[in-house]
Amino acid sequence: MPYRPEHLSHFKTLAQQRPPRVVAALGWMVAAGILVSLAILFFVPWMQTAQGRGQVAAPDPGDRAQDVSALVGGRVERWYVQDGQHVEAGDPIARIADLDPNLLTRLAAERAQVQAEIAAVRQAQAVASIDVGRSRQLLAEGLVARRDFEQAQIKVAEAAAKLAESRAKLNRIDVQLNRQSAQMVSAPRSGRIQTINAAAGGGLVSAGTVLAVVAPERTERVVELFIDGRDVPLVRPGRAVRLEFEGWPAIQFSGWPAVAQGLFDGQVRSIDPTAAPSGLFRVLVEPAPGKAPWPDQRFARLGGKVRGWVQGETVSVGYELWRQLNDFPLDFGQAASAPAAPAKGGDKDTAKAK
Repeated sequence: MPYRPEHLSHFKTLAQQRPPRVVAALGWMVAAGILVSLAILFFVPWMQTAQGRGQVAAPDPGDRAQDVSALVGGRVERWYVQDGQHVEAGDPIARIADLDPNLLTRLAAERAQVQAEIAAVRQAQAVASIDVGRSRQLLAEGLVARRDFEQAQIKVAEAAAKLAESRAKLNRIDVQLNRQSAQMVSAPRSGRIQTINAAAGGGLVSAGTVLAVVAPERTERVVELFIDGRDVPLVRPGRAVRLEFEGWPAIQFSGWPAVAQGLFDGQVRSIDPTAAPSGLFRVLVEPAPGKAPWPDQRFARLGGKVRGWVQGETVSVGYELWRQLNDFPLDFGQAASAPAAPAKGGDKDTAKAK
């Protein structure tokens, strides 16, 4: 039944009541807000993004911080560098002294002795070879017994065995000399001394002890982002990425990237096929060609923290809000709405008939 004013004739007090203007204005504002909200939910576009956190890294292992280790055991005799000092490849870092100061002298004496033994064995081998030839000739003439000829052959074999043994001993001494020559530890590449193991300077060090860390100054940079596994289906090589570097002022609106300020552009370089121990997937992001360059290495150094947003499809605000409330993946429902692939072979005729 439609509403009519005469229906309130029996309720005279109620008929005389009028809502205040503030309440009426508030009601109109609420109604307008609802209409505007519905319009925003259904008609305003929103760009889906997969958010991740990570750091600046170097893709080339040679461009990463490298440990400078001791190649032999001993004691650090002298340091040639200080923290923060620039070094070139091959510059000395430290000198390691052996615990036995006379080791090199003794090794040199042993080497000379072994060389003398080798010379004596070669001389004996040459004489034994001559005896073998002489015994063979006398045996053919019937002047010596076969046993004498065989004894001469045994002496040649014994001399060859002694020569091999002496050469092996000489090789072992040369290996020790070469290891001791590695007492001077050098920089593997150009860079800056990041840290020095001060504890190694006052005590004994063994082979493999880290003496210092050399960090490169100019490297190719990428960004490592770690993204939730639900959003990985959205991430593909070449996808656009918006990056916010630590310490760089920025205002981010993930759904409207054109409004954001202070962010830099990148693109997905690769995605790890397996997840990290944390359960997140690592995504490598490189600078986007044709876009503004990333901040200088003075501001975005290796290891600096980064936030990133991998851009995806453009949907309505209402759809994105519904998706997030239901905790669905980014590409939820897109595979079902994609056109089916054409049938092959006989399936084409069947599809046409249908």
